[in-house]
Amino acid sequence: MSNLVSYLFKTNAFKVCQENKPFWYTSGKIGPYFVNTHFLYGNEESATEFLKFIDVEKDDKLGAPKKILDKCLAQYNSNSIYKEVIDEMVNFVKNNLNVDEIDYVSGGERRDWFFANLVAYLLEKPFITVFKDLSCVISSKDFSETTESAKLDGKKVLHVADLVTAASSYVRAWIPAVQALGAEIVWSLVVVDRMQGGNERLKSLGIDSYSLVQIAPSMFKQALDMNIITEEQCNMLNKFFDAPDETMRDFLIAHPEFLEDALHSDEKTVVRARLCVEGDLYGLNK
Repeated sequence: MSNLVSYLFKTNAFKVCQENKPFWYTSGKIGPYFVNTHFLYGNEESATEFLKFIDVEKDDKLGAPKKILDKCLAQYNSNSIYKEVIDEMVNFVKNNLNVDEIDYVSGGERRDWFFANLVAYLLEKPFITVFKDLSCVISSKDFSETTESAKLDGKKVLHVADLVTAASSYVRAWIPAVQALGAEIVWSLVVVDRMQGGNERLKSLGIDSYSLVQIAPSMFKQALDMNIITEEQCNMLNKFFDAPDETMRDFLIAHPEFLEDALHSDEKTVVRARLCVEGDLYGLNK
């Protein structure tokens, strides 16, 4: 587990902001860290290239799963970080679930495919590729054959994903897509749990939810002990974990120049800062 924590930082899959320089999120809110779990593919550059590859290939729904697996296998055999992450996932399944009960593994477009296809292959389980339009294709356990989705009445599925936040993708897409086949997602395994309610939501839906790493104080303490982050960064992460909105509201009140500077920054930052101001996301106008 300590290796996975170090890899999150080494690959920038988990990136902590500098003091008094929180990141702008797409929602218009701010926070002290970014999570890009797919960077565990080895590094940001390789992960970005792989995403572009997926975008090119994904419209060929019957051909994409094998091509994606082949890319993952090549990376698995050449990058020690990615190999260790995948091996950790496979071993977790073998040590915590009854593998014989798993009929299929599934993974959703796009970042799940950095992990799910290869986990299915190494577990020797057929794979359900779930697309954003809720269509599915099914690959044999060695990915030699991929067919249009068929009825899988009563089959039990392990869904593998890069991370879970509030489980909205599960509820909106992955669960109904698998149910449309007649199967059920019984288990979920993610690399990272952002600890923002997704685990509880999945459990409330009858899904056994597992993760390798939790973005929580125990992880921050590990990173501090490994001299990956500073005491100040650790304190900031802990405060944000306990009270995200209140912590960032206090920051904006103490640093009014931060919001003002953002409104006169690059285009992407300006858009996010305006969302914050116009939506009064931190109640600064009260």
